[in-house]
This record gives sequence, C-alpha cells and structure tokens, in this order.
Amino acid sequence: QVQLVESGGGLVQPGNSLRLSCAASGRTFGNSLMGWFRQTPGKERDFVAGITGSGGTIGYATSVKGRFTISRDNAKNTVYLQMNSLKPEDTAVYYCAARNSNFYSHNSFDYNYWGQGTQVTVSE
Repeated sequence: QVQLVESGGGLVQPGNSLRLSCAASGRTFGNSLMGWFRQTPGKERDFVAGITGSGGTIGYATSVKGRFTISRDNAKNTVYLQMNSLKPEDTAVYYCAARNSNFYSHNSFDYNYWGQGTQVTVSE
C-alpha cells in the first residue's frame, strides 16, 4: 500500500507562484511513476504533469507547459510541482498520484494510488 500526502496549496494572486509537495510512503518510491492531476467541480480529473522514477521521462499538459515544473527527490520520497505565472483557470484541487510501475502515462486510470488533494485558488 502507498500513502500520498499533498501540501502547499493555497490562495495566490494571478502571476504569482506556488510549490506543491507530495510525500510518499509504503513502496519503493524510486521505481514508481508519479503524477499530478487537477479537478474542478463537475469536471473530470485532468492530467497536469508526470515523471518517471529516474526523472528520465517528464510530460506536461499543454495548458501548463512552460509554466509548471515537476521534479522529484527520491531520497526524500517526495515529488514537487512548481507552478509559476499562475492564472485563474489553474484554480482546482490538485492531486498527487503514483503508479505501480515506472511506465509513463498521462491517463488517470493507469495510476493506482491517490492523495487527498490540495486546493489551489488563483484570484485577485
């Protein structure tokens, strides 16, 4: 079993930055694909970014490419999402997710474990 705990969400003005963290426990973290997804009320959970165990493969949703950066520290069992130039449309609950393998995917159904989510609100 894997436990994922997100932190770092909050209220921020447009154009500012936030960094989300996701602490993982219960599995060999370095062998797991990790991802960030986000969801707004009434909509499906959308892919934001993903990173393989060694960081060799990284992917981003088109809407965040160039503004968000995913990274991981395997020694700390933690994955990060640095979010810059935030926009109101980035407002959502952000979820960390882990897969039981290291194969890259941006599909939510390929991820086996999920955190509880952290709210990010971008507003004046």
